[in-house]
Amino acid sequence: MSNRIWFHASGGKQNGPFPEAQFRDLIAQGAVTADTLVWAEGMAGWQKAGEVPGLIPGAAPSSLPVDGGSGGASGGPLSVDLPVWSFLGWWILLILGSLLVIPSPWTGTGYYRWLFPRMHVPRRPNLAFTGQVGDLWYVFIGMALAAYLGHIDSTLQILTLPIQAILSWVLIRWVVANISSNGQMLPMTFTGSVWSFLGWQILMILAVFTIVGWAWVLAAWTRWICRHVSGTRREMIFAASGLQLLWRTLALFLGCLFIIPIPWLLRWYFAWGTTQFVLVERTRATI
Repeated sequence: MSNRIWFHASGGKQNGPFPEAQFRDLIAQGAVTADTLVWAEGMAGWQKAGEVPGLIPGAAPSSLPVDGGSGGASGGPLSVDLPVWSFLGWWILLILGSLLVIPSPWTGTGYYRWLFPRMHVPRRPNLAFTGQVGDLWYVFIGMALAAYLGHIDSTLQILTLPIQAILSWVLIRWVVANISSNGQMLPMTFTGSVWSFLGWQILMILAVFTIVGWAWVLAAWTRWICRHVSGTRREMIFAASGLQLLWRTLALFLGCLFIIPIPWLLRWYFAWGTTQFVLVERTRATI
């Protein structure tokens, strides 16, 4: 473990990377305590430092599960249970729905309603998505048409980018506002402005020309989105670094060239991405 690189979450953001020696100095100084969420390469997900064997001398492993129900710990990483063939089937349906345009509201809404019950959130049991097909049918249709036009002509692709950004912003607000736990709606809202969202999308497009810079922009953009999800006592942070996004995306792309591993690679990539969303207590509770 002496060569591991560590990260820790505090103040609503990810801190690191820290070499092992420096990280143990932070522990000695009290900056990292037994209750601090930490992560290092090779760990399945974020854990409390006191639960990592040998990290904090004398710390007893917590008897409370990080991903448990109402009696669990106050924070921790999200996780998801993805049956490989069902997951692949929904991705195929999403692609077909987008290509055919008209079915896209049904395939998009159906995917969310299938996905959320399979997600595990600390102290938020029985997650569900309550959005209906008729809520934002025009957004799904608009996004499908914009994507379709973009593939026809490069000029149309540029012209439709602002439209896609605005529709994506509306979609995020709808998804965040329609999540329930144990049959009760969560009082969450997405407060990020549409102009900031558009700016992030433009920056993302420009970063693509750097070949690798898009991964760091995507990580920062995702953190911005998380910071603007409000309404609960805990906030969500995105812990993955640009480098982690880059090499995993590259591995996904190269692996998919062989066709056969695609279902397992998609599940691996999505499951890992889910564990990078971590809940931590807000500095000031909102409810």
